Amino acid sequence: MKMSVPAVAVWGRAAPSHSITAVMITDDQQTMVTGSQEGQICLWDLSADLQISSREILFGHTASVTCLAKARE
Repeated sequence: MKMSVPAVAVWGRAAPSHSITAVMITDDQQTMVTGSQEGQICLWDLSADLQISSREILFGHTASVTCLAKARE
């Protein structure tokens, strides 16, 4: 059984900046992925009524994320 453990990022009054440099939407059009100048990757949920809500923010890149690509299975 594959288990998923959600990550939690804690910051002060303001979230870290996320200057978007790359955007990708999944084939099912339910998830948007953004890469940032600050080196973060964010996952966003997209709803049928065009609502966008944040799901995860991934830290770790030391340079800007300038390109996103879908991996093959």
